Amino acid sequence: MIKIGFIPVMFLITAVWIIIRIFCAKKNNGVDPYREVQLLTVFICVSVIVRFTFFPWYTVDGLIQPLVFDPARMFPLRLNLDPFVHLFDEYEMAPFNLYGNILLFIPVGLIWPFCFSRINTWWKAVLAGAVFSLVIEILQLPFFDRGTDIDDLITNTFGCMIGAGVWFLAKAYIQRHGHTAVMSKNSGKV
Repeated sequence: MIKIGFIPVMFLITAVWIIIRIFCAKKNNGVDPYREVQLLTVFICVSVIVRFTFFPWYTVDGLIQPLVFDPARMFPLRLNLDPFVHLFDEYEMAPFNLYGNILLFIPVGLIWPFCFSRINTWWKAVLAGAVFSLVIEILQLPFFDRGTDIDDLITNTFGCMIGAGVWFLAKAYIQRHGHTAVMSKNSGKV
């Protein structure tokens, strides 16, 4: 049995992130501070999602409990491919699980299109969020205390749809009305 702590995972994610950003800075012959702040929001978004999707939500004595890999308990896989079977089950954490999965991915729909120019349509943003959620669900498979559930994929994608909807509606509004508002605001100035 291997226990994987949250802090070592975050150190690993942070180290990989820093190495990638250094490589990109060398490739681009410098650092764009505005771009780095943009990408920092992606890093924070991914870190929060890793925290709540891989590690138990509860703490013991204020400590986040480790992710446990135990090959002896890995099978049978905790895998639910039947949609909506457990989505509305009645147990203490059910509302937290349902709404938490949605809320957790709203920032993906908001932040990723803002930071990545290739995610330039609502559909691409939703697809990116769905693929990210699918990767998380697949990575949870070997951990007996995590469950891979189609309902999580559905609710995460729904959260991403909401975030992307807000982003692209706001972007369209600003493109349509923002320029006019700025022009009329500054029209009396010399």
